[in-house]
Amino acid sequence: MNTKSSTGAIAAIAGVILILLGLVFAAGGVYLASLGGSWYYLLAGVGIVISGVLLARRRRCGLSLYALVLLATVVWSIYEVRFDWWQLVPRISVWWVLAVVLLLPFVNRKLGEPGKRSGNAALIVAVLAGAVTLAAGLFNTTHDLSGSVADAPQGGDKVADPGTGDKDWTEYGHSSYGDRYAPASQITPQNVSKLKLAWTFHTGDFKGPTDPGEIANEVTPLKVNGKLYICTPHNIVMALDPDTGAELWRYDPKINRDAKSYQHMICRGVSYYDPASFSADADVATASSAEPAAASSAAAAAHAAIMAECPRRIFAPTADATVIALNADTGKPCESFGDHGKIDLTQGMAMKERGFLNPTSPPAISKHVLIQAASVTDNDSNFEPSGVIRGYDVDTGKLVWNWDPSNPEDTAPLAPGKVYVHNSPNSWSVSSVDDKAGLVYLPMGLQTPDIWGGQRNPQGEKYATSIVALDVNTGKVRWSFQTVHHDVWDMDIGGQPSLVDIDTPQGKQPALIASTKTGNIFVLNRLTGQPIVPVTEEPAPQGAAEGDHVSPTQPHSALSFSPAKAKESDMWGTDPFSQMICRIEFKKLRYDGQFTPPSVQGSLAYPGNYGVFDWGGVSIDPQRQLLIANPNYLAFVSKLYPRASIKVEGGSGTEQGLQPMKGTPFAVDLHPLLSPLGIPCQSPPWGYMAAVDLRTMKKVWMHKNGTVVDSAPLPIPLPLGVPSLAGSMTTGGGVAFMAAALDDVLRAYDERTGKVLWSTRLPAGGQATPMSYISDKTGRQYVVIMAGGHGSLGTKMGDSLEAFTLPESSDQAKSQ
Repeated sequence: MNTKSSTGAIAAIAGVILILLGLVFAAGGVYLASLGGSWYYLLAGVGIVISGVLLARRRRCGLSLYALVLLATVVWSIYEVRFDWWQLVPRISVWWVLAVVLLLPFVNRKLGEPGKRSGNAALIVAVLAGAVTLAAGLFNTTHDLSGSVADAPQGGDKVADPGTGDKDWTEYGHSSYGDRYAPASQITPQNVSKLKLAWTFHTGDFKGPTDPGEIANEVTPLKVNGKLYICTPHNIVMALDPDTGAELWRYDPKINRDAKSYQHMICRGVSYYDPASFSADADVATASSAEPAAASSAAAAAHAAIMAECPRRIFAPTADATVIALNADTGKPCESFGDHGKIDLTQGMAMKERGFLNPTSPPAISKHVLIQAASVTDNDSNFEPSGVIRGYDVDTGKLVWNWDPSNPEDTAPLAPGKVYVHNSPNSWSVSSVDDKAGLVYLPMGLQTPDIWGGQRNPQGEKYATSIVALDVNTGKVRWSFQTVHHDVWDMDIGGQPSLVDIDTPQGKQPALIASTKTGNIFVLNRLTGQPIVPVTEEPAPQGAAEGDHVSPTQPHSALSFSPAKAKESDMWGTDPFSQMICRIEFKKLRYDGQFTPPSVQGSLAYPGNYGVFDWGGVSIDPQRQLLIANPNYLAFVSKLYPRASIKVEGGSGTEQGLQPMKGTPFAVDLHPLLSPLGIPCQSPPWGYMAAVDLRTMKKVWMHKNGTVVDSAPLPIPLPLGVPSLAGSMTTGGGVAFMAAALDDVLRAYDERTGKVLWSTRLPAGGQATPMSYISDKTGRQYVVIMAGGHGSLGTKMGDSLEAFTLPESSDQAKSQ
């Protein structure tokens, strides 16, 4: 073969490739510019096409023109994103690699004009400029906040921990305060790296053929009564040996799994009740216990018999709208509770279709009252079950009170033949209880359908997307605080409110900390509902869909992780073409900042209904006065479709995709804003770990968290910072734990700095909150996490409960 002709052919091929790439770039650039977007793509595309034509004709000046395009790209990139490496890469890398290829001798040495080498020199300068810019970006820490907080004072007073001791984890959030704080301190920053897997338990409960897409193992175990208690997505309840993971008993309620209307198949946990565990100052007055003191001896004897059957109880919700009571020692149903050990939550509901009322979270327990709420199917119709919250006698299962947000004053038990107000705002997450104050704190959702609110009940609107404090004994509202007005973005409060006494300039204050999907963290006095951290009303975008309205203002807390307003330059992609498409999609949407109303055009919801904070909430170290959080940043698209233009029979089986909203003028499509490769369109990081000093209410540290090894097309552990769903746990040893990121890893963090001290791969997704306890038998501290995955997030599904502990030689004193 003639060498001259072959090298010329290579140059021609390179030119053709540039022409094709440039044409795509220019065509997309024309569309983007027509939408009011950046002109870079059009101009760069034209430059690349012309340079490709010149190279195809073996003209060396094509190299000089390509060098000019690359240099302009470098300058434009720095102008848009400064030296943010992950944003520079998709802008520069492809064109930089092509420039290096064009410098190869076998590509360009036979180009025309042999006496001129200016093309090579210009290209070398451009390549060096790109390399230096990318290298500089590697040292950029724009997205991280570095800092540290002092360790807990030695010898200080122990923080009061209601209803539990140093060894146990008695409720979903550790105690009724929902702080997710384990006082055990054997595991420290100095020895956490020695943690080893102690045991694994397999539940054997997997997704079935008729289950919805959103099936998940979100359980946080309880450790109490010398046992671990867990539930599975199909509501099977199990008791395990805390030292070995051996199964002690199992109860399967055999729920109906064939209902196609289930939107979720989730059990976050169970509740434990032992009357002996409540302190003397806990609430003592309930409707049932307030009966005349001279109750008959026969009634007293009957009550004694009830308690003798099940002196210690596990209460577990089921997907088919019941709450079951089990003997915590044996796993047998408490026959004298409710209807043979069961409460039917469909009682009093006008709409009883299976699956539409689903208690995914465990009930809250006070000394005498069990408080149960439930989720309802989002965005299906305007006729769904009521979101009523009900209080039952914890001994007998008798209804004591009901609080219907759309009929809030009438809390007396519903009369026979009457029904609750359909579509009342519901509370689907975990509530907290302050027994001393006699209050239960409800994180409220909104009235479904979520994305169009033109038909909502005015009474219910007052309590939607709010924290509501009810009297545990009567169900009467003591105070409420709304976090979003007329919510049409599905910003319902997913996180359990955390209760803690915080140090302020005015002294100790009994606080409630509410993390929200908007990114605001509201810090309220839990006795009065008044803000401890200032809250202001800020103007919000207007222009609701036809037949609806939006509030002129929305509340903003001075303590907030809300994202900055998104810009076109924030759009991302693994390559310049994906990025260009993301920028086009961004410009096509309506976006006026946070709280942009849903629209027929399609609106950008940022943050989306995935939320900055969801049901994982935050964890509190009360000794160190430290809040640990895992904020997420994902933009969603909310697009309304007029009813006449589309036919939608049912939902998607998750909270994403096309939702029918039957009975309203619109259906809605909800989905994350993704590139053609399925990667978020907005630039990383998408997930963080962060800490707030509660004494100052200032952020101490904030670091991107997790890699894309399990979610990217190629399994490369790039440390981009990925979303997480679930929560963290803090410990007395100053080590926080979380496994909720999308990369199937359990991590341990130094609470003082946020540094990752230890990590281990899990057999499946860890979309559950970890817990910790001290063994009653050996005195060793364990850290336990459910690795079961999450169907709608696409993490690996499994059934593994994993327990970790230090080697015996590394244990600290076991006399805690």
